[in-house]
Amino acid sequence: MTADSATESKTTADAEDVAHLLVRCLQAEGVEYVFGIPGEENIRFVDALDGSGIRYVLTRHEQAASFMAEIYGRLTGRAGVCSATLGPGAINLLLGAADATTNSTPLVALAAQGSLRRVHKESHQVIDLVSMFSPVTQWSARIECPDAAPEMVRKAFKTAQSERPGAVFLAVPEDVEAEHPAERLSPLQIDTVHADAPSNERIARAAEVIASARRPVVLAGHGAARAGASAALLRFAERLDVPVATTFHGKGVFPDDHRNALGAVGFMRHDYSNFGFDEADVLVCVGYEIQEFDPAKINPGGDKRIVHLHRFPAEVDAHYPVTVGVEGDLSQALDALAAALPERPARESGGAGAAIRSLLDEELRRGRDSEAFPLLPQRVVADVRAALDRQDVVLADTGVGKMWMARLYPTYEPDTCLLSNGLSTMGFALPGAIGAKLARPDRKVLAVMGDGSFLMNSQELETAVRERIPLVVLVLVDQEYGLISWKMELELGRHSHTRFTNPDLVAYARSFGARGHAIESADQLLPALRLALDEGAVSVIACPVDYSENLRLTDRLGGLHGPF
Repeated sequence: MTADSATESKTTADAEDVAHLLVRCLQAEGVEYVFGIPGEENIRFVDALDGSGIRYVLTRHEQAASFMAEIYGRLTGRAGVCSATLGPGAINLLLGAADATTNSTPLVALAAQGSLRRVHKESHQVIDLVSMFSPVTQWSARIECPDAAPEMVRKAFKTAQSERPGAVFLAVPEDVEAEHPAERLSPLQIDTVHADAPSNERIARAAEVIASARRPVVLAGHGAARAGASAALLRFAERLDVPVATTFHGKGVFPDDHRNALGAVGFMRHDYSNFGFDEADVLVCVGYEIQEFDPAKINPGGDKRIVHLHRFPAEVDAHYPVTVGVEGDLSQALDALAAALPERPARESGGAGAAIRSLLDEELRRGRDSEAFPLLPQRVVADVRAALDRQDVVLADTGVGKMWMARLYPTYEPDTCLLSNGLSTMGFALPGAIGAKLARPDRKVLAVMGDGSFLMNSQELETAVRERIPLVVLVLVDQEYGLISWKMELELGRHSHTRFTNPDLVAYARSFGARGHAIESADQLLPALRLALDEGAVSVIACPVDYSENLRLTDRLGGLHGPF
């Protein structure tokens, strides 16, 4: 063997495989966790994670892994990472990827694929994953050669964490994962993108529109929370004494105990908070995205002027005619607008906000005072609020419970009441609570789920117990897909095919090694919540709920007129 060939052999032998290169790329991106289930085709990647400093959280279902990554990404602003094998494993990541994209949350999904030698033909477990993920992601691609891996991983994270965050999918063929590049490759340098200052011309035009308004109202969405614009929004509202509502997804970006707060909009019917928009002539929409909430419900005639503040242009909608769009950093835009407008003296009465907050408080007081069993949903919301500190995190799963929590749960800080309001996916809250606790280890984390949602991903109790991730799951028991029953009753006057039965939920929780609590009277819920949250363990609380309140609520709202 010549000296040159010996050197070449040594270089090739020393070069790492693509699996290890991918892990180094993830390290360079600051990844702390990968959620997933290994398969035969990505064993090298999973093995390379061992000892890397990145914690691999083994889940019991890939769908749950995608929800964990999504909520972790939502709370940190850095893309959560989920991983699966090819075929069915990868397909199970699809729902969380779609949920992340529609909720504007950064996520990177990695999946194995069959070798390049067989992906062009019928082959065991091989389907076109890139095409499957393409409609629900910001970018979907396959790594086809080792040299492309650093660029593609960097592009994946840059895209997922862009001005409009969302999911990205990368497929890694098993032969590419095992391949050894001829020389050692390095992750790409991370280019930090700073938010742009808004245009002075746009600020001036927006100020003219707002200054001419008789009744301006602010609607703050999830984009305001992502941008960290809460403090600037507070300054803006106080300087102009303008009422502020949030979307369900934006809850907490403006504190609900502030005198200008209108609460959250997004309910299926004309709710208290909507009254703040009925007579408004200008809507100042801050970080609002149309998939959060149909603008037809606050601008039914399409005749209100709209000032759109966000990092990107608004979607086109007949009920969202943008008069002025201000693109750029939201905090800078709000402060510049506030400086360009004359300060308004505070109204003594508190205006619409005071009347709306009074109606919401009245509902919560009714709940706190009720000893009915099964519990009224208002009592559940009141007790959850009493059990959690202002900065603790509650995840409200999709269903009737979400509607009551989103409407009534007072929220004071951004990203402390988490919902899926883009795709409105059931079953995300338990796995999401695992991601939330890893992202916010200093906060107490509670998942509020209906019994229908809970049993969609309840197997992740074992993950939480095994990984020693303390959280509490409050299961609202009515043995029914209650939101569908509610909708059917409203639209059809009857309901069908929505009832089911449950196992013994306390025994079920304990079988996983979690703690279980059964609520048997109204006065037991709050003490049980406080005990479970303080124990630092994985706990399930089964609480029967009386949802006959649903129709009473919609009847009451239907007969209510604006309080101002």
